[in-house]
Amino acid sequence: MNATTKPDSTQLALDRTWLAHERTLMAWVRTSASMISFGFTIYKFFQFEPKAQRPEHVLLSPRNFAVILVATGIITLVAATIQHRKDVKRLSPYLETKPVSVAGPMAGLISVLGVLALLAAIFRG
Repeated sequence: MNATTKPDSTQLALDRTWLAHERTLMAWVRTSASMISFGFTIYKFFQFEPKAQRPEHVLLSPRNFAVILVATGIITLVAATIQHRKDVKRLSPYLETKPVSVAGPMAGLISVLGVLALLAAIFRG
């Protein structure tokens, strides 16, 4: 397509749809990163609390809550990434050129950092 021809309205709609999928995945990346970082912050905060002040028998310890929060962030991000890939794969045949995704690599990076935070909370107990 040259600079003088107008873009097809169907192609513009497809581009907007693809961008909507990218924005949705980035929103899940932000939500998951918040859950992971908040969970790890809780874990580190209570790690410095003296053991004498910690209650012995609690239903949900701060460490367990942190592990659950980090794991939930990771699981949510993986599910959102799988859904994003399915949506983009379904849309791909109709796009003139396949755009490069920024949200996909970011989701992968945050997932790796989340797994590292989860392992640190579990094994450094």
